[in-house]
Order: sequence, then structure tokens, then C-alpha cells
Amino acid sequence: MSGLGKTLDRTLEDGVRAELTPGVVGVVAGRDGVRYAGAFGQRGVDDPAAMTVDTVFRLFSMTKAIGSLAALKLAEAGSLDLDAPVGDIVPEFDALMVLDGFDGDAPRLRAPASRATVRQLATHTSGAVYEFWNADVARYLRAGGRPSVLAGTKAALHGYPLAFDPGARWGYGIGIDWLGQVVEAVSGQRIDAFCAEQIFAPLGMSDTAFECEGPLSARLAGAQAVTPEGWRTIPLAPPPHPQVYGMGHCLYGTAPDYIRFLRMILNGGALDGARVLRPETLRLMTENQIGARDVTPMRTVMPPISADVDLFPGVTLKHSIGFVLNTADIPGKRRAGSMGWAGVLNTHFWVDPASDVAAVLMMQHLPFVEPGALRLYDAFERAACAG
Repeated sequence: MSGLGKTLDRTLEDGVRAELTPGVVGVVAGRDGVRYAGAFGQRGVDDPAAMTVDTVFRLFSMTKAIGSLAALKLAEAGSLDLDAPVGDIVPEFDALMVLDGFDGDAPRLRAPASRATVRQLATHTSGAVYEFWNADVARYLRAGGRPSVLAGTKAALHGYPLAFDPGARWGYGIGIDWLGQVVEAVSGQRIDAFCAEQIFAPLGMSDTAFECEGPLSARLAGAQAVTPEGWRTIPLAPPPHPQVYGMGHCLYGTAPDYIRFLRMILNGGALDGARVLRPETLRLMTENQIGARDVTPMRTVMPPISADVDLFPGVTLKHSIGFVLNTADIPGKRRAGSMGWAGVLNTHFWVDPASDVAAVLMMQHLPFVEPGALRLYDAFERAACAG
């Protein structure tokens, strides 16, 4: 085993021994192939089966980059104008109002100052934000008995307000769920069929799916939460066979499959002879698409779901179509111009073209970015970058 392999093995094994997570999978790769793949611990706090490299995870927001790629496939083909108003393609979006707070218990709603564009959906600048980091949106949904977008229904998706005028700033949220609806409207296909045909098959992502059924279900990791009383299993998963596949959260997959997607990014839009995007289109995924706006810290209003999200304090962050971008080197870690993001159950990834590194770290627990998960992610990234 290489020195890198030994270091990463030790890092992940130490994390499990320290009870930072019940189980973990890590994969590190470059343009030419996988350099490391390891698994430690067990599949769940109540599942003693050994964690394996081919364990299936709920990807949650790691789905977003796949949904973004789907839209770019249509843009590259000339079928989708990224600067077209969303409502021209999905008319229901034009019914969304901006929530300007509350008068007593009554929400204060108004029409948006401008119509959101497809590009704004894809870069989290449309105003469509999650309730987990926005107290007013959380209150609005709760007061109206409206379900979370995770319910997988059109009513849930359509029930959210906008938190600000389109283009006013960056705000993390459900724009990619709406983007999936745009892809369906333009392509004439359900998003699951589109992704299977246009993305998963060309990239050889045979363990990535919209439903966790059959052989995949036998390898599914357990979901759990770390609480003051210790670890406990939780029933958290995208709903099976939903009315709407939310491209913000709906996928299941493995670390080796996701690393193939990331290696495609490193290789300029192609992998193993299969071209998925032209290099000039891929730049929309690798370069800033939000101008002077910045990706800002996300302050939690639901601590059991997520801690505050501020991964690189003091570093200016931007957003492409698909990823968060760091504009400066992170000492000992990724270089400037790297791309990354994560899923709420602490699945994490980054792509560093300058260093020819792509990596995935898969756990399966809440809260998102809680201290133990960040401690292990930090150690894993430092070990991967040192190697």
C-alpha cells in the first residue's frame, strides 16, 4: 500500500474509533484514475454490517450538481436559454411571491421586482431558499401547514415563497428542484429517465439511482443523528416514487460512482472516451456565475438538522452552475478555484483542478457539518492533499 493509502486508512479508522461517525467511506482520485478507496466502521449505528466501499448513501444535496449538469446538457444542445425567465418554461414559478416578513401572524407578501431566470435557479440567486437556514420561510411553512420540499409533491415545491427578489443576493435553497422541472419541461422526459440516459450511462454510474430498490437496497447505509444522549437511528430518506423528483436531494449513490462524475469535471467534460459536456460549456460549472455576489454563511434555525455552515471563514466563496468555489487557497487543503459541496447527511466532496485531486467522503448522519463530521472531513482533506 502507498504512503497515501496508509495515511488515509489511519485517518478514517481513527475517526471511527473516536466515534466521530459509525462508518465512513473515502475515495481520492485524479484525472487518470482512483488513487485511494477505503471504508471503515459499520453501515449504521443499528446495522453491524461492515461499511464497504460500495455502500449506497442518500446523497441529498450532492444531487444538485447532477441536476445542474442536466440543465447544461440542454443549454449546450441549444434547447434551453439559461437567461430565460423560469416562468416562460414552468408557468407555476410565476405564482411565487416574495416574503417580506410578518405583520403579527400574517405573512407580508408581494410580487417580485423581477422574474427569476434559469441561471438564477442554478446558482441559488433566485430567492427560493430552504427553511433550515431562514427563520421567516420556516415560520411561513409552519404557519400554513405547508410540507417541506422533501415531501416530493408539487404542492410542497409550489408552497414556498421567495425570500428575496431574484438576483438580489445568494441564498441556498430549492432552486435546483425547480431546475429539474425546467429540464422535464424542455426535454419532454422525466428527470430520472433524462439523467439515466444522458449522465449515468455515459459515465458508467451504475450504482446511482432515483430509487433505492433491489440490489442497491441491500447495500444502503443507515441514517442516524448524533445527539447529547448519543447516536440514534433516524427515518430520513427521500420519499419513494414521489410525484416530483427533487433534483436538490433525491439521489442515491456510491462514492466510486460519484468520483466518476468528479473525474469527468477534472477531464474537461469527458471520461473514458465518453464526452458529457464540451469544455466551453463545462466552464459554467467551474467558473463564478454570480458576479459580485458572494456565497454567505448559512445560520441554522434548525440545529437538529444542521449546524451553522461556514466552511472556510474569511475566504471569499462564489458559486458556479453546480458548485461552491473558493477564490483563495485553503492552507494545507484545496487550492483556489476548487469546487465542492455536500449532502445534509454529511456526504462531502471537492474537486481541485490545480492539484489534480477529486475526493469524496461519505458519512450518513445529522446534524450537517456538526463538529465531529467537520473534524474528520478536515483530517481527510489534509491527508489527501498532503499525499
